[in-house]
Amino acid sequence: MALSGAGRGAVELSTRLWKWRLSMPFSFFRSFSGTTSFATAEAPRDPTNPPGSKKSKRRKKKNLIEVAHFLPNWGIGYHMAKTHWTNVSYEITKINLYKDGRHGKAWGIAYKDGVRADAPKKISGVHKRCWRYIPSPQKAVEPKPPEIQAA
Repeated sequence: MALSGAGRGAVELSTRLWKWRLSMPFSFFRSFSGTTSFATAEAPRDPTNPPGSKKSKRRKKKNLIEVAHFLPNWGIGYHMAKTHWTNVSYEITKINLYKDGRHGKAWGIAYKDGVRADAPKKISGVHKRCWRYIPSPQKAVEPKPPEIQAA
């Protein structure tokens, strides 16, 4: 008997709380949520862009390995540089790939203002997403010795 009385009291309490919740305006509960009111509102529609058309998305920049992936022989022998570098590039000499094929290590010969450095060195920042392929690097103009023609 005691159990049935306690159960009925609990049901009455829950129905009273539920009725109280229904009597409160919706904006009252929304003010306690973590989102702001403008984030839940639907964005205005652009009449020139119908809902089915796709908007242009910003292209994700590539790391050195992803750029080299599209070049023959994984970019070995090609010049690459970071996008914010000027007159500096690396000629790729060696690439070690990790198993996923998107990450790894790379070595190359540095070029500054078209002048080649002495030896290959490990390239830092290979995984940063700011690399680009340089199709024809600017080479320093070296004076050619005059050709001697035999008479």
